[in-house]
Amino acid sequence: MSLSIQGLSKAYGKGRPVLKDIDLEIGDGEFVAIVGRSGCGKSTLLRLLAGLDRQHDGRLLHDGAPITGTDLRRGVVFQDHRLFPWLSVADNVMLALAELPLSAGAKRARVVERLRSLGLGNYVDAYPKAISGGMAQRVAIARALVNRPPVLLLDEPFSALDAITRGRLQQELLALWRDEGLTVVIVTHDIEEAVLLSQRVVVLDQSVQRIQAIDLPHPRRRGDPAFGAMHDRLLLDFHEHAAQAA
Repeated sequence: MSLSIQGLSKAYGKGRPVLKDIDLEIGDGEFVAIVGRSGCGKSTLLRLLAGLDRQHDGRLLHDGAPITGTDLRRGVVFQDHRLFPWLSVADNVMLALAELPLSAGAKRARVVERLRSLGLGNYVDAYPKAISGGMAQRVAIARALVNRPPVLLLDEPFSALDAITRGRLQQELLALWRDEGLTVVIVTHDIEEAVLLSQRVVVLDQSVQRIQAIDLPHPRRRGDPAFGAMHDRLLLDFHEHAAQAA
């Protein structure tokens, strides 16, 4: 298994637990979506998987080894692209290569290759203020993938984008997953996005409430009856758990 979560619990201070007794196995090359209401622990779980937070109970493993901090084998993309405005697109991506023993020329070549693969070849030397929000999020994805990690973790990466841009980037993410054999974990509040993209949907509310396999073939179309039925089933489940929590 690529990622293994065993008896994971997390609380802040003496307050109400954020995560409680989570058990989840994510296989190599799998695409998993984590959904849940605001404050249910989705982003906290992703930060723990990324190694950005090490205070927890239970075990987190990547390829059998404990996750004790950040790792070049796990790329992370946040809702906010977090680009430095004073750096060019290429230099923003280059930051992810700082620890690699490569020459400056080799690093730039790898950065340019990754940017071109995401349709940003003409914006290598542009600055963030000169590109759109969708392009900026592509740059963030390029930065997460330039080290060629086998695992990509995304925290609501498209929620701030307009519907057309979001749909285009969703399809680009699917192409990256398929073409590069990535293991992808995406946190989203959007049930439709989860059904559109993933192989399994995990409904989270402190603990795992349900795991739903999405066995619809790609490409998936929102207008298909099977897509609608799966979406409605998960949406009903989502609302039931939210009502119980309230």
